[in-house]
Amino acid sequence: MIPEFTPFGKIARLNRECVITEKIDGTNAQIYITEDGEFFTGSRTKWITPSDDNAGFSKWAHEHKEELMGLGKGHHFGEWYGQKIQRGYGLTEKRFALFNTSIWSDDSVRPSCCCVVPILYQGLFTTEATKDALNCLKIFGSVAVPGFMRPEGIVIYHIAGNLYFKATIERDEEYKSKVEGETK
Repeated sequence: MIPEFTPFGKIARLNRECVITEKIDGTNAQIYITEDGEFFTGSRTKWITPSDDNAGFSKWAHEHKEELMGLGKGHHFGEWYGQKIQRGYGLTEKRFALFNTSIWSDDSVRPSCCCVVPILYQGLFTTEATKDALNCLKIFGSVAVPGFMRPEGIVIYHIAGNLYFKATIERDEEYKSKVEGETK
């Protein structure tokens, strides 16, 4: 019997378009709207509800459900951040920042109860662009919350590779976790 053939995938070119956004220190959140208009909320790892919540995101989302339905069908990922979540950013409220800048950067199409992660750079990927974006955050502070001087870092979305990378301002060289003696 001949085994099923597995082709080697195409390799994306490095020197292609990327989008660098501010990495906000909160908790990952998502809204999922089904083809039938059902509404779900999730964290990074599981579905959540107002009674089994993650930092109040599901409760907030259900309170804003009518407006959030304007996101349309599909998964809508973002960062839930602000008061009493991670760095807090000196905020007295919590905010939901959507990740998909290609759709949600336009204020006229985004639900007004949401914001979007700030774009720091868009253009050809270079290591200089990533260093410049990090340095701007170090010097000038958060773009998401002007005046907050301890931003977390950046997220680089490489469009051709459909890959995300992150770099943090503090302790970027440290591994966050170890698995069976190997680093991730």
